[in-house]
Amino acid sequence: MRGAAVPQSLPLARSNAEARVFLRLQPCHVCGSKDCAFDSAVLRVDGELVGRYRGGCAVCGAEREYLFRIPEQVLVPPADGVRFGDERPSQLLDPGVWLWYSDRCARRLPEPGAALDDSRRRTARHTLATALAAVEEVLKFVPAGASAVPATAFTSVDGRAVYEREPGRFDAARLAALRDHYASTLASW
Repeated sequence: MRGAAVPQSLPLARSNAEARVFLRLQPCHVCGSKDCAFDSAVLRVDGELVGRYRGGCAVCGAEREYLFRIPEQVLVPPADGVRFGDERPSQLLDPGVWLWYSDRCARRLPEPGAALDDSRRRTARHTLATALAAVEEVLKFVPAGASAVPATAFTSVDGRAVYEREPGRFDAARLAALRDHYASTLASW
């Protein structure tokens, strides 16, 4: 791999699912579009596993490439749910972006009591499982013994904006209540 980055300096993508969320949110450096179909490959660079994601911007055609460290132990996705990472907080997305992503998924859910055929029910369950997993990611930023995500955890412009609009949403008890609500709703579907 020509011009490869030192693997230790690359951000860690704990799973393909986490990397894909990150990629969907990245604008093209030429035109700003977020529309890009990425192909992925796993490489070894200096003995370390590296995930490479490449694609051409759907609008302007600019080549886009991202490299991530990946864990030696593959995180197998659950058969009936969504998991973005292990117990560690994300290095790719801060808690504000994760909560925004959860909200985005939740807004796509059908109204309670809506009649759903099997296909729409599976889609709705997956969307809700994704919202639930994103809230679980936010909770990983709450330090042991703390009552909220610390302001210092918001490292991106978008994540800080979500936090500044409503910092109370990052209270650990409130996040746990949202997680529990999503989990109980998912169990009832």
